[in-house]
Amino acid sequence: MPYSMTPDEVRAKYGRLSDRRFFTMVDEKAGRAMVLEDCCARGPAEWDLMNIKRAGGVVEDVKLRGTTLFMDAVLGERDINFGPVSADIGGKGIKAIRIEGDTVRTTWYGIAGASVGIGAVLPQSPDVIRTEYPDGFEMGGGHRAHVDIITPKLVRVVVGVDDTDTKEEGATWATVLRMGENAPVGHLLDHRIVQLNPKSPNKTTNCCASAASFAVREEDVPELIEYCYDFVKGESYSEDAVMAVFQGLKIPDELRRFGCNAKTVLLKLDDARGVATDNGVQIISVTGEGGTIGAVAAIGCFDLGPEAAGVPEDYR
Repeated sequence: MPYSMTPDEVRAKYGRLSDRRFFTMVDEKAGRAMVLEDCCARGPAEWDLMNIKRAGGVVEDVKLRGTTLFMDAVLGERDINFGPVSADIGGKGIKAIRIEGDTVRTTWYGIAGASVGIGAVLPQSPDVIRTEYPDGFEMGGGHRAHVDIITPKLVRVVVGVDDTDTKEEGATWATVLRMGENAPVGHLLDHRIVQLNPKSPNKTTNCCASAASFAVREEDVPELIEYCYDFVKGESYSEDAVMAVFQGLKIPDELRRFGCNAKTVLLKLDDARGVATDNGVQIISVTGEGGTIGAVAAIGCFDLGPEAAGVPEDYR
């Protein structure tokens, strides 16, 4: 008979195997999801990356940052294909991701050692609500197993900030990092320092904006925005500090182009306001308006990886 267990019950049955992060963000409008799995070491993370990519299913891409996997996926169900090597080296993948009210159900399949990962390791994460096991569940050895892991439905919020400093005091990147690390709701995902046009006549020193992303329950987004506003206002040395907010898993192409252009072109405030309005970005004046371009550009560049921190000639 099928049964379910909480993380504490899984730990009591199998022993302590993990207390690391595992959660799922969704973007219902885009039909997308992102699954984050924080592994205990680099080895398991690299093995998971290769096997999840091989299996396909709903996962379209996997990125590894340190020991954390970021899995880009679609909502719905797709067939798992472990390939001809599965009998020899095992396999792991996600067959389905479905939204159920304020929770997300991910359906995992694993072969051999990977069956322990999906049956006993991931279900121990404190972010998990419960794991549902089929009748006759067995794991390890040569077993092929599947489970459904239910987690809270989270969304991604990216907060861009610019012009919190002056030529004498402060550093926007440090303010945003502290803001992210001390957030009372959600999980800090990433922090970016975004290099903008160093020839800007209005720069303080390096002409860098900054941004942080969070995984947060949708009902907690207003609280997160209010907290970020209060934090930036309290930490700002400038009368031009601006905050920009975007919710979603994919930065729109037009917004990304704006961010890239801000590295080489001297843009205008109206340019930033227009692209923000057209792409779902909320601009919030904290102490003024001077940081508008940088705050919006920080969101546009957020998913560029290391390129966010450079200018075009760095990557030729």
